Amino acid sequence: MSEVNRGSRIGGWTRFVTARPRLSLLVALVITALAVFAGSGVGDRMGSGGWEDPAASSTYATKALEREFPASQPNLLLLVDAGGKGVDDPAVAAEARRLTERLAAEGGVVGVGSYWQTRAPALRAEDGGEALIAARIVGTEKEAGETLERIAPEFRGTQGSLDVSVGGPVAVRHEMQAIIQEDLLRAELIALPVTLVLLVMVFGSAIAALLPLGIGIVAILGTNAVLRGITEITDVSVFAQNLTTALGLGLAVDYALFIVRRFREELAEGAEVRDAVGTTLRTAGRTVLFSALTVAVSLAAMMVFPQYFLRSFAYAGIAVVLLAAAAALILLPAALMLLGHRVNSLDLRRLFGKGRKKPIPGDGTADGTADGTSGGWGRTAALVMRRAPLFAVATATGLVLLGLPFLGVKFGTADDRQLPSSAEARVVQEDIRSGFPGSPGGGLEVLGEGGATAAEYADYRDRVAALPDVLRVDGPVVSGDHAYFTVLPRGEAVDQDTQRLVRELRAEPAAFDTSVTGTAAVLVDSKDAIGDRLPLAAGIIVVVTLLLVFLLTGSVLIPIQAVALNALSLTAMFGAVVWVFQDGHLSGFLGFTPTGDIETTLPVLMFCVAFGLSMDYGVFLISRIKEEYDRSGDHERSVIFGLQRTGGLITAAAVILAVVMVAIGTSRVTNTMMLGLGIALAVVMDAMVVRSLLVPAVMKLTGRATWWAPGPLRRFHDRFGVSEGGSHPAAVAGGTDSAGGSDGAVSGAGERDKVGV
Repeated sequence: MSEVNRGSRIGGWTRFVTARPRLSLLVALVITALAVFAGSGVGDRMGSGGWEDPAASSTYATKALEREFPASQPNLLLLVDAGGKGVDDPAVAAEARRLTERLAAEGGVVGVGSYWQTRAPALRAEDGGEALIAARIVGTEKEAGETLERIAPEFRGTQGSLDVSVGGPVAVRHEMQAIIQEDLLRAELIALPVTLVLLVMVFGSAIAALLPLGIGIVAILGTNAVLRGITEITDVSVFAQNLTTALGLGLAVDYALFIVRRFREELAEGAEVRDAVGTTLRTAGRTVLFSALTVAVSLAAMMVFPQYFLRSFAYAGIAVVLLAAAAALILLPAALMLLGHRVNSLDLRRLFGKGRKKPIPGDGTADGTADGTSGGWGRTAALVMRRAPLFAVATATGLVLLGLPFLGVKFGTADDRQLPSSAEARVVQEDIRSGFPGSPGGGLEVLGEGGATAAEYADYRDRVAALPDVLRVDGPVVSGDHAYFTVLPRGEAVDQDTQRLVRELRAEPAAFDTSVTGTAAVLVDSKDAIGDRLPLAAGIIVVVTLLLVFLLTGSVLIPIQAVALNALSLTAMFGAVVWVFQDGHLSGFLGFTPTGDIETTLPVLMFCVAFGLSMDYGVFLISRIKEEYDRSGDHERSVIFGLQRTGGLITAAAVILAVVMVAIGTSRVTNTMMLGLGIALAVVMDAMVVRSLLVPAVMKLTGRATWWAPGPLRRFHDRFGVSEGGSHPAAVAGGTDSAGGSDGAVSGAGERDKVGV
């Protein structure tokens, strides 16, 4: 593809997005207003589960038990406190039976049973002061939540001489959903003003600072509308709203920073407004497009997993990334056309700098230099490249060491301990966990189908009871051709012994068809589903990322470096997740309860999000290095130039995104806290360690081979690839490989090619 054709296409795009800027912004305003209406109430339609594989054996058994034996799968628990009289007191028992009958009469509630009906020891506290009423609320997550909202106020609190608290899985999910929405609102109230302050510090101009914030708000509101539509056809996790806010603000800031800074740079060099917009779209705009595609691919990979918890983040992530990029490439140029030089208006730094004009943030002249290679970031790159082997080995070793705790990761399932200690549903579960016999929530149910004789059921029960990890077997409870057994393990609910017991139960022969469910069974199936599909997801991310970076650079080595270094940048995040959230270090300071394991889907989610964001920064840096290399043909000077021109920009973007993620990480729900703080750490490590130290060191070691590609691939890139600027004769002829380069090679660094605007 010739440079003339490329320039024509970019020129056509420039004319399209800037022909009627006022009309473009008016249409955007109307669409945003409609999105506010369309996306209202989206959180109320979301679920708080989604960790199970819908096609798994445990899911099938759970649904069959719910249908055939509702009492076997209680999801609502009323914890009844006898008030010092004891649960066996006649007056307490009479009041509790009336309460049980009232609950059984409620619509949508089945399988109601209580200690006072069954005298089951598991339903009575060991000290005799409390007992349980168990029931099942039927229907979807949304329907069950609505039923709980309706009946909970009628049963909670003082009931005659009794004091009643509401708990159980349905109450845990409902309370978690409400807390997440409250925390999200608080995070937005924290993140928006702090982001605005940071943007003012970066740009100086209040006008320029408001542009990224506006793009972020458009992306967030648009994504909420998209998610509202998706909830009509499939389940969506409420946790996805956190990703919408974080990525909506973070990526909008990234893209707008890159575009606005390049536009101001062009204006500072004397370009007319329309020419500045055209050059910005040809360079920074193209980089934004490629960055958005790489981030979207990383998030889209979660679609291969069956758990709707993970798929929800793909829905939200793809929508918010594409909307942020679209707003940055359509609305932002229109706004810049209208603002022109006024983009630098309301320079708030005058309040502190007595009106002294400051350089454009991220510009190569920020340190008073003319060639864009001798500023603070340029000197850092030059120092790193002079000691490239030392920096490469030391940085890589440090990152690997930070990731070592992840080798001890233990996977589990989310439970009530995700909630703050004051949450009613958690208080109920804690009382049951500490005061009632057995292992609440740790039992396994074995569903038998096809019919059998009493002797066959008894034989199966005796063989299961003889397994080394089994404490007791209750049942069978028989109804027609269906029966179920409750198997109590010796160990904890989801420890390794109980997970092994799940596989032993599934392998145990029987005269009837069996399937196993329970907390440990769901975990085993979830781990299997993720393990089976993880290679496919990783393959999609790697292959598409390699292709996109190759199309941007024309190099074989740079895409491989990008994937490897991005993966290495995530080690600190994974190590910290285990050290902090699994092992419990800093739990008192952060205010959460460690459970000794990590929810199975969280590492997958965090990898996809953090890898995409790392590629975002990587594309920004690589594209600027490639632009200068195409212009000058000098490899080392191009690396120094690229880091000098983008180092401050990437750092500012990473700090702002980290602030947003930390605001998300202030959530009172542990998984959301882990997601926010973990990704904040990942983006800071990527921007300040990998991009600043490891990338220039590795590119120094690979030298001019960095840009090599075999003939067929180079011809493919010439035809289908992109480039940020016109080719310089030195690049074609081989250029220079010296550390300093020729003066002529860089003397025009401030004079970018404006052909094709």
